[in-house]
Amino acid sequence: MQLRNAVPADLDRLASIWYDGWQDAHAQILPAALRQLRTWDNFRDRLQARMANVRVVEIDGEPAGLCVIEHDELYQLFVAATARGSGAAALLTADAEARLAQAGVRTAWLACAIGNDRAARFYEKCGWSRVGTVVIAVETTVGPFDLEVWRYEKAL
Repeated sequence: MQLRNAVPADLDRLASIWYDGWQDAHAQILPAALRQLRTWDNFRDRLQARMANVRVVEIDGEPAGLCVIEHDELYQLFVAATARGSGAAALLTADAEARLAQAGVRTAWLACAIGNDRAARFYEKCGWSRVGTVVIAVETTVGPFDLEVWRYEKAL
C-alpha cells in the first residue's frame, strides 16, 4: 500500500470510488432530495475542484481510496469496497491527521452521516470522538443543502 497525491489521471477512478462508496453508505439513509443531486458527474466535479487536497492510497499500483481535507476538516474519506479491511482507510485517516496537524490545526473535525454506523465505529476506533449533532450546509449543484450530521472531533 502506498500513499501519494492525486493526479489528474486519477480523477475518473477516484470519482467512481467516491460515488460507489457514497451510494453504498449514504443513499439509503439520507434525504431523497440529496440523493438526486449526488450524480457521478457531481462527485467528479467536486473532486476536480479539490485535487490539490486529495491523497490517494494505492494497492497493487491502482487507486483504492481517497481522502480530502479542507481547512480544519477531514472532508471526505472513501475506500473501494474491494479495499475494505485492508488498512487503507486507517492509513488515509492517519495521513489526513498528519496533514491537518502540519497545517497548524489543533482540533480537527469531520461530519458523519447519521446512521452510518460502520463509519462511526471506524472513526471511534481511530480516536475520534462524537461531540454532537449539527446541521451543516453541504455543497450541491443547486446551492447549499442543510443536512443534520454527527460531528466528530480529534485533538491533534
